[in-house]
Amino acid sequence: MRLRNLVVAATSLMTTAFLLLAVAGAQTDVTGTWKVTVESQAGTGNPTVVLKQEGEQLTGTYKGQLGEAPLKGTIKGSDISFSFKVNVQGQDLQVDYSGTVDGKTMKGKVKLGDLGEGTFAGTKE
Repeated sequence: MRLRNLVVAATSLMTTAFLLLAVAGAQTDVTGTWKVTVESQAGTGNPTVVLKQEGEQLTGTYKGQLGEAPLKGTIKGSDISFSFKVNVQGQDLQVDYSGTVDGKTMKGKVKLGDLGEGTFAGTKE
């Protein structure tokens, strides 16, 4: 009986370890170039965002109507967020993206400092 309990416990432990590895391996890799469409009260923009992922940390660049700027962010599961600062007409503007990633697509909200909010959708090239 004791041996049977050990076998059952070992099998359960191996199954749990396998599932944890599968979940960890399921992390989306967002490294690459993303074509993004932003919709806000100010209009529509189509920036390019280049991301580099190391674990949950993101770095990269934004290039669009607001200029070009380095960005930083995080990805945790399917939740993504990144931000950058640009200078618009002599004023620093903090831009914050937050949303979700599903394979080669992402979508969510963008906050344009005190200028308002909008939505975004992106596709990985």
